[in-house]
Amino acid sequence: MALKDGRKDVARTMGLRLASLISAGAHLVPVPTTRTRKAVRGFDGAELLADVCAKASGAVVHRILAQISGDAQRGRGRRERLAARGRFACRDGDLQGREFVLVDDVMTTGSTLQDCAAALRAANGRVHEAIVVAIAEGHDYRCPSTSSG
Repeated sequence: MALKDGRKDVARTMGLRLASLISAGAHLVPVPTTRTRKAVRGFDGAELLADVCAKASGAVVHRILAQISGDAQRGRGRRERLAARGRFACRDGDLQGREFVLVDDVMTTGSTLQDCAAALRAANGRVHEAIVVAIAEGHDYRCPSTSSG
């Protein structure tokens, strides 16, 4: 996928398309990529998507997730992806029940979205929904529950 290969123009175009799915005033949280992938690409794809989407929709971007452990999911099999937990933490100690929309470029198994949602819930936040540009082909994806109830 061109976005994964560092194409900012593709990220901008996709961010504009995703904006139609977002309400003005929504709180977007980009799923952070690893430092290595950010260095290779020159940017964080999910952050750029969220920024473009927010500018076009009137939403607000919150960079409140940090990757605290684990390697990139890229190249891992389904079992390894689903076993990876506790890789993210929320930088904001108490989100006071605020509702968020996760933004990511590609979803394969949904485990990264689940992990990010768990980090936001641990800080008393709620994940209303997640938007992604693409779902990886050839994976048996089952929609994970990302809400707190």
